[in-house]
Amino acid sequence: MSLLDRIGVRLPIIQAPMAGTSTPKLAAAVCEAGGLGSLGLGAMDAAAAREAVDALRALTNRPFHLNLFVHAPARPDAAREAVWLEALAPTFRRFGAEPPQTLRAIYKSFLEDDAMLAMLVKIKPKVISFHFGLPTPGQVQALKETDAVLLSTATSLAEAEAARAAGMDAVIAQGYEAGGHRGVFEPEARDDRLGMAALVRLLVARSGLPVIAAGGIMDGAGVAAALNLGAEAAQLGTAFVGCPESNADAAYREALFSEAAFHTTMTTAISGRPARCLQNAFTAWGESADAAIRPDYPIVYDAGKALNAAAKAAGEGGYGAQWAGQGAPLARALPASELMRVLEAELKAARAARA
Repeated sequence: MSLLDRIGVRLPIIQAPMAGTSTPKLAAAVCEAGGLGSLGLGAMDAAAAREAVDALRALTNRPFHLNLFVHAPARPDAAREAVWLEALAPTFRRFGAEPPQTLRAIYKSFLEDDAMLAMLVKIKPKVISFHFGLPTPGQVQALKETDAVLLSTATSLAEAEAARAAGMDAVIAQGYEAGGHRGVFEPEARDDRLGMAALVRLLVARSGLPVIAAGGIMDGAGVAAALNLGAEAAQLGTAFVGCPESNADAAYREALFSEAAFHTTMTTAISGRPARCLQNAFTAWGESADAAIRPDYPIVYDAGKALNAAAKAAGEGGYGAQWAGQGAPLARALPASELMRVLEAELKAARAARA
């Protein structure tokens, strides 16, 4: 049985979870159009996650996908955090604000979130994925007993092999061109920065797991190319940011459909982990920031969110987490259901041209 048959979706198109940007309305529209809609729960606690899932289930009875962050729990360091805030202070003051006095880890890793695990076991979603690492053997066993299909991001063959050993059912091959947070398990380790095409071929040939392609895929021709590489499905994130159902704010949308789309960059300054973003004022600041003083993820994100709020209050939208992949110039501002119809038509056309 293929991965798509096991999940129960018609189209090989997965909407990336996009924590903070994906919404129940967006996910439901993708599901209703035959794809796999997704919600990013990584930045939520169990109660907020359950509320989002209930909202999604009120809109569709089709299979959907939930994503969790499995990063190493943050290590508070008051001294480093104070130095980081001091480095940001002049920028805060440009907007008539002061930086927060202290920082905190603004959300838990799934590794230490028993309430989230209990919620997932109770609601039994069809598909669950993990980003930044792998859950514990006990968590995997508990989720497998619900008959969930388990996915993990992999940016290398070693990570894919670890996913297979941990009991994952498939891997999401995240190329370096992908928008948002890089899914590397060890952010301080060497990253070979494989692109989507090379990574998909490597994992199809060597991982022993079904592969989902991710990174720079924006249209049906891109989906077809990923399938031709051996992937069983393609995951698209930036392609859905411009949909009215997404939670992207006005500044993010304006930047996505501007010259900034041609100039994405990988930054750690916003959240504390590598993430591909539209070049903006915050990424420019990050180019000169001293990474040695950066606190742990997601503690850094607490400062980033506070700075974005201060800047927006002063009418400046260039300090947000405007995550986007290298395919951003191909973004379209279409309702999700219409975008799915266009993607399906483009996929059919690309397949017919190849036949």
